[in-house]
Amino acid sequence: MTQRSFAIRRSPLVIRHWSFSLLAAFCLLLAAGCRQQMADQPRYKPLAKSTFFGDDRSARPLVPGTVAQGQLKADERFYTGKSGGELIKTLPVPLTRELLARGQERFNIFCSPCHDRTGGGDGMVVQRGYRRPPSYHIDRLRHAPIGHFFDAITNGFGAMSDYAAQVPPADRWAIAAYIRALQLSQNATLADVPPQAREALQRKQE
Repeated sequence: MTQRSFAIRRSPLVIRHWSFSLLAAFCLLLAAGCRQQMADQPRYKPLAKSTFFGDDRSARPLVPGTVAQGQLKADERFYTGKSGGELIKTLPVPLTRELLARGQERFNIFCSPCHDRTGGGDGMVVQRGYRRPPSYHIDRLRHAPIGHFFDAITNGFGAMSDYAAQVPPADRWAIAAYIRALQLSQNATLADVPPQAREALQRKQE
């Protein structure tokens, strides 16, 4: 058998082999072309028009009655400082040392520029011509329900603008609790001092 006849006999096998290889390569290219990348997926740009929906809007409205998680605000006392439309007189959160420390920090940041760090109403912006707020130590505010301070921070009061966007509800209560501590500190008597510390204070006064 000559080399020529052997090559002719093998030619169908060679053709079949190359045909299979080409078919496999074509399938791989086809699969690669159809693969959907996460970074390149069908989507609408914000506020883009849609021909799929009857109102032409791609952004769909929320189902009626939908409330985002954590936005129900079912605790009226905590989120409004009121109960049945009346300002509450007690904290809706536990009074702790950590709460007062947080309240002091937030008060010094957001409130002291007007109210000063003692709550007397002589802050730095007041010293530069801004309208003076009332002192926290006047009888009206000393006897005001604690919900009043939360409500004032939330909605503003008089010349004071609201701080609802800057101060979340938990921090508003911390500030309100700290204001009560300031009021007590400026109007405390020896009887308010714990017995174990009272003797030390009396010795200092002698």
